[in-house]
Amino acid sequence: MKQEHIVIIGNGISGVTLARHIRKLSDKRITLISSESDYFFSRTALMYVYMGHMKWNHLKPYEDTFWEKNRLELKQAHVTHVDTEHKQLKLDSGEDFSYDKLVIACGSRYNKFGWPGQDAEAVIGLVSKQDLEQLEVYAPNNNVCKRAVIVGGGLIGVELAEMLSTRNIPVTFLVREEHFWNTVIPDEEAQVLERHIREHGIDLRLGNSLEEIITDEHRRAKAVKVKETGEIIDCDLVGLTPGVSPNIDFLKSSKIELNRGVLVNRMLETSEPDVYAIGDCAEQREPIGNRPPVEAVWYTGRMMGETLAQTLCGNPMEYNPGHWFNSAKFFDIEYQTYGWVFPTPKEGHDDFYWEAEDGKKCIHIHFEKEPRIFKGINTFGIRMRHEVFDYWLTEEATVEEVIKNLKKANFDPEFFEAYEKQIQKEFEKEFNTIEL
Repeated sequence: MKQEHIVIIGNGISGVTLARHIRKLSDKRITLISSESDYFFSRTALMYVYMGHMKWNHLKPYEDTFWEKNRLELKQAHVTHVDTEHKQLKLDSGEDFSYDKLVIACGSRYNKFGWPGQDAEAVIGLVSKQDLEQLEVYAPNNNVCKRAVIVGGGLIGVELAEMLSTRNIPVTFLVREEHFWNTVIPDEEAQVLERHIREHGIDLRLGNSLEEIITDEHRRAKAVKVKETGEIIDCDLVGLTPGVSPNIDFLKSSKIELNRGVLVNRMLETSEPDVYAIGDCAEQREPIGNRPPVEAVWYTGRMMGETLAQTLCGNPMEYNPGHWFNSAKFFDIEYQTYGWVFPTPKEGHDDFYWEAEDGKKCIHIHFEKEPRIFKGINTFGIRMRHEVFDYWLTEEATVEEVIKNLKKANFDPEFFEAYEKQIQKEFEKEFNTIEL
């Protein structure tokens, strides 16, 4: 009997997790195709190589011998077309490569919105190994790069600003919104981050967007023009960080149904037989709860890989990611979110916000007005325990229960020695509750 061949396009966290779990469960032939890097690396740690905290080899979670030892075939190539009728891939080398089952796990690319000069030299994103290599070319130090301009607020923009600041490169940060990242978080937290970013010497310009990237005679970026003011800002590097989009251009010639990403159902199946999609490039036909249809998050990519491995090995399983959570770091401030805290409370919901005197720690809780069920929390500068909030969300704990028992969720005893009573008293005062 012929051995089934599973081909995975992409060797990021989704594709590699899938391959590892298929191998644990079966002896199927597995091939991972990628043109980005020889081996899987931890994408979330790219910044630490540039900052000098790690070397490139430290980003590889597995020894180079791991792949052959586990019979995981690696193929360095770029897929240019997918022929689902004949189950063949066309590679950039001209080779036709066959599959029995295909999994698209090709991740994201950084957004471009048609700005003049957006494809010039010294214009980069921060999503790939190649971006890191380009950063070393155009911004090795503050002698080569006198100023950088970052366009677009969010997690990647802050990471790039922090990276450049460690090499003493001045940074101007253009953010279209009136408050930083306020399409995701409430204004109170946005203002905490704005202060923190500026404290690190970043020239943060809110309500400012890019009109044009100006280039020299060699088509290299030399300045940007600000849309709202007409100001010209000289620079040697432009970082484009206005979010990411599924990397699916190579699929437009195929029969696979696309929208913003590759459309999938709960089983992670596409419109074509024996073709699946996972990770940043997958788009749920019906969003799961309040989750976005495309989830460009590391842990959801891993979960999709684990789930699909079960299905491909004879144990059909729907993708069910559970309660929303995420975490990040903004310079020195850690951010965590559990459940849902929207920029403004939903109808029938209320919120409680507390901020420490130093302006670097805060929590923001959303809950139903009646029956006062806890719906979510943002924390900045405070580390909390995932499993405790996951339990409270599942059990539909009341906001009073959460406030009273926050100590159970804390990861940092020193924080609660200083602030626990203060948080409780402020909640009691704001909502006229009896002593918790």
